[in-house]
Amino acid sequence: MSETTATSIPGYKAGNWTIDKTHSSVSFSIRHIVISKVKGTFEDFDATFVTGENPLETSVTASAKVVSINTNEPNRDGHLRTGDFFDAETYPTIDFASTGVREVKGDYLVDGNITIKGVTKPATFELEFGGFGGDPFGNYKFGATAKTEVNREDFGLTYNAALETGGMLLGDKVTITLELQAALNA
Repeated sequence: MSETTATSIPGYKAGNWTIDKTHSSVSFSIRHIVISKVKGTFEDFDATFVTGENPLETSVTASAKVVSINTNEPNRDGHLRTGDFFDAETYPTIDFASTGVREVKGDYLVDGNITIKGVTKPATFELEFGGFGGDPFGNYKFGATAKTEVNREDFGLTYNAALETGGMLLGDKVTITLELQAALNA
């Protein structure tokens, strides 16, 4: 296995990075009525990254405000904020804190703990690294896509309904996808 070093990643810089919210997104998808998937986003989120001299010593903390959930259906969004789902009043954020970064067969995995509705469970995000580079405004940035899958019931999100045609209204597995762009702090 090749060793990951700062020099093995073109443009890599150690430092503190802040999420660029205008070029990033936090989205999810879940199976709906067995036949399709519903997608949504959390529109208010924040994240910081600390890249170490050794890229595998990088850390991330992130948070999304539950009230900012948007599935393009206001009634559904309102229901998702209630105690049937996220209970936004009691648990206003979804949080992630990394515990480590590792490389497996050339792929990067970010391990950490995700907290949803007051329940913390381990999660591993598969990272598709986009690269490093400058923007037209003099900021130095990195980009990546991160994806994981969680079982919503593990976090107390157990609301569901049986369908007359068989099956359940909602699937258990939720795919979380992060499109990330962050700027190196000056």
